[in-house]
Amino acid sequence: MKIVGLTGGIGSGKTTIAKCFESYGIPVYIADKEAKALMNRSKVIKRKLIQLFGDLAYKDNELNREYLASKIFNDKTLLSKMNAIVHPKVASHFKRWLKKQDAPYIIKEAAIIFENNLEYQYDYIITVVAEEGLRIERVMQRDDVNQKKVESIIRNQLSDEEKVEKSHFVIVNDSLADAKKQANEIHEILLQKTI
Repeated sequence: MKIVGLTGGIGSGKTTIAKCFESYGIPVYIADKEAKALMNRSKVIKRKLIQLFGDLAYKDNELNREYLASKIFNDKTLLSKMNAIVHPKVASHFKRWLKKQDAPYIIKEAAIIFENNLEYQYDYIITVVAEEGLRIERVMQRDDVNQKKVESIIRNQLSDEEKVEKSHFVIVNDSLADAKKQANEIHEILLQKTI
């Protein structure tokens, strides 16, 4: 079974595109969602994150995402240490999930495939891009944050140009109708490649 990575910067619309592939009957694994679930569920992860960030890492037995985000945003070392705790657990969870799937290919949606040099784990990679103003608008509405915050997140991510260069497919998600059409075309190509 082929593993297809789906990536893109914040606000590009990865989740929307993932839903397109789900509608074609393709299993989709959302790495970020699973990571958050594991950070709340896994006793080992909880213990290690509390050791790393202190008792404020969890509030009312739930991951204190705002606190963690404020700690790691400008601290690459702390971010690396957190990733070293969480990513191996997500990787083994994904392997177990993958064994249960029965499809020509699966989609694994992950925001930082290229940032973590993980492209070797995928047979193909799709990058979703969108005009920056549109991305900022989407994230401001979705997360109820200001423009400066979104812009600083975008600056911290790899540029669309760099991602596009390393990808097998690109979906321009400035218009949902167009993006859905592109997703469908890629789906047809992937089905041909997996026969």
